[in-house]
Amino acid sequence: MTVATASRQPRCRELAAPVGGLPGATLRRVLDHIDANHDRVPRLAELSAVVHMSAFHFARLFKLSTGVSPHRFVVGRRIDHAKALLATEGASIAAVSRAVGFRTASHFTTVFRRTTGATPSAYRSGAARFSLESAAPPAAGHELSIQPETNLDSSRRIT
Repeated sequence: MTVATASRQPRCRELAAPVGGLPGATLRRVLDHIDANHDRVPRLAELSAVVHMSAFHFARLFKLSTGVSPHRFVVGRRIDHAKALLATEGASIAAVSRAVGFRTASHFTTVFRRTTGATPSAYRSGAARFSLESAAPPAAGHELSIQPETNLDSSRRIT
């Protein structure tokens, strides 16, 4: 009996990409529900009820489908909506924070800074500067002053 231990052949499951996740139509229903309720925080039980699944099963499949937990995804969508409001409207930071479902401007600022790397007021002034500079092409040798978004330490928890 010969045993080949020198080169172990990987199994098929080790080579395959992750399989599973929510079906496309189901994921779209959840995403539509999240987008329709950006002004508040839909709870995990509410999102799982939309697709008639247990909360645990839904959270596991959602993370397989999107790569992030449902809570992080919802927070990301709320911050994306806040970025659009900050770039287009003249509303106060407190009004924007309430519009995207945060109870206090302080908490909104903390989450916004963790997610984008800039405070809402810095983002607003950068977005205004970008829109003014994008109206005319940049002069030779001058680049736009907007820095790309970077995620801060991924081990920090976003709440």
